Order: sequence, then C-alpha cells, then structure tokens
Amino acid sequence: MPLIDTRNLFKIYQLGDVEVRALNDVSVSVEQGEFVAVMGPSGSGKSTFMNILGCLDKPTRGTYILDGIDVTATELSELAGVRNRKIGFVFQGFNLIKRTTAVENVELPMIYNHTPSHLRREKAMAALKAVGLEKRADHLPNQLSGGQQQRVAIARSLVCDAPIIFADEPTGNLDTKMSIEVMDLFTRLNKEMGKTIILITHEPDIAEYAGRLIKFKDGQKISDERK
Repeated sequence: MPLIDTRNLFKIYQLGDVEVRALNDVSVSVEQGEFVAVMGPSGSGKSTFMNILGCLDKPTRGTYILDGIDVTATELSELAGVRNRKIGFVFQGFNLIKRTTAVENVELPMIYNHTPSHLRREKAMAALKAVGLEKRADHLPNQLSGGQQQRVAIARSLVCDAPIIFADEPTGNLDTKMSIEVMDLFTRLNKEMGKTIILITHEPDIAEYAGRLIKFKDGQKISDERK
C-alpha cells in the first residue's frame, strides 16, 4: 500500500458566480522512502495540493489515504493528531520562535503530543545532533545563520518520528551555499533514515535533488517523472 495515495482530488472555490478549480482531478501515489519534488507556476495548484497532503485542508471531493488513514473521512478537528504523528513540516520562513533557544524550538511538537519533559530534551538533542547543530542547542534564532535556522526547523520536523517531511520552498531564503547544505541534509535524511520527502520548489536546480518530479499547471498534474 502506498504511504500517500490520492484519487481524483478536486478543490473548488466559489468566487461569486465563478467556480475556481484549484485542483482538478489529481491522482498521485507516493511510496515510503521516495523523494518527490513538486513544481509549477504561481496558481498552478501545487500549494493547494501540499496543504491537502499535509492535512491542513481537505479536498472538495476525491479520496486521500495517508498511511492507511482515510483523511477525507476524518474530521478536521482530528487532523491535528494525524499531522503530529505522520508529518513533519519545514517552511521557507523557518517559523522559529525568536525568544526560544534552538533546543526549545525543536521540543515544541512534543509538547503538543504530551511527551514527558525529560524525553523531550533527550529527543530534541538527538535531532539537533542529526542535523549537526548539537553545539548550538542553547543559541537563539538571531544567533544562528539562515542555514542553521533551517536546520533547526528540520530537526523540529524529525522529533516525533513522523515518516514524512513536507518542505515548502525550504531554500527560498537561503544563499547558494546554504541551499546546498540544506538539500544535502534532506538527501541524507531520505537515504539514511528512510524519510519520505515531498519538496515544493520553483527552482529546477533544487528539484534535481529529488528522485521524482511532479509538475502542476492550472490545477492539474501535467507530468510525473522518475529519474
């Protein structure tokens, strides 16, 4: 069974008398351990697609099965728990709390799932070590470079042992050198830890790190190629 399986997804918005199809009959399956890049111009549907895959939104119609869970039949109020168990998120803007240390930022998802405090610190430090930042654990975000902040965000995505990482333009705020460091880290997490990675990007050179490229246009999947 695929880890991610979408069948005939539609996302339709009504703007006055106009029907806007942000997603139009999209079917995609992703196996455990794949590294998938999703590309498309602004308004192509790629962000809508990621929001649905990330359990941040639900389709108007169609089916989405996430690791055996029928997301489309799950109440929105229950999806937060599904996200916490199944998905780690990494965003372009890092989304770190400014007055909180690196290790405390990494601990945050475990507070939401009620992990005991002594285990939170242990797991957070292990995640920081995995991204090479254990020596920066007590630093605030403004004491870290952009690449280091993104690595803290990646560590945060690891601490709940979720099988999937969604990375939304993770190099958008980074220079070339830092972008390479971050993408090399994603590659290592995919190959060495078996993480399934869904990467949203508009940069072809960043998409090259993935083993599969899906392109969207006008709400539809127009190509799906494996290397």
